[in-house]
Amino acid sequence: MDARDWDARYAQAEMVWGAPPNPVVVEFATSLPPGRALDLACGEGRHALWLATRGWRTTGVDFSPVAIEKARQIAAQAPRRVRERLDYVVDDITAPAEPTDPSGHDLVLMIFVHLPPAERRALVSRIIDSLKPEGILMILGHDSLNLTEGVGGPPDPEILYTPDDLVADIAGRLDVTVAERRHRDVDGRTAIDALLVARRPALGS
Repeated sequence: MDARDWDARYAQAEMVWGAPPNPVVVEFATSLPPGRALDLACGEGRHALWLATRGWRTTGVDFSPVAIEKARQIAAQAPRRVRERLDYVVDDITAPAEPTDPSGHDLVLMIFVHLPPAERRALVSRIIDSLKPEGILMILGHDSLNLTEGVGGPPDPEILYTPDDLVADIAGRLDVTVAERRHRDVDGRTAIDALLVARRPALGS
């Protein structure tokens, strides 16, 4: 799907993904000290907004202007101190560009971002370059097994991945904290996701 397809999808529903953040994001990010965060393909901005409410200075990026406008409208209802920590940008995450924060990021989210493998690896490499020492990359998406054993998600096997694929993508540049499959209930059926949480080594380590 291109940006126009996503514009049409976001224009048809009040909230495509719902307002609460993904429980797996909450599980891993709740205990982290606030810093600079980047939410890639942020959609209507639920994760970026949640992080901002917890003290993070967060940028959400999506190539759908409709999604970003919805994210801004939702964020406008938040307290001023939250809005001041939050920014939304219309941009193509697959296109090399100047970093949104030249000083680097403490946390980067790739939540249900599905790209052809070469584009995914290139994006992951750029993300790693943007992480501060001890910065964290979190990737969560539909596992390859979901196509045959799960429910929902893209029908194209090329853009699905496994935890091992994600570990290979980081090419030993980050320390892996978690690389595993996660199962979630979808209307009484089970969806299968792949999860990677990895940290950039500290300076001097």
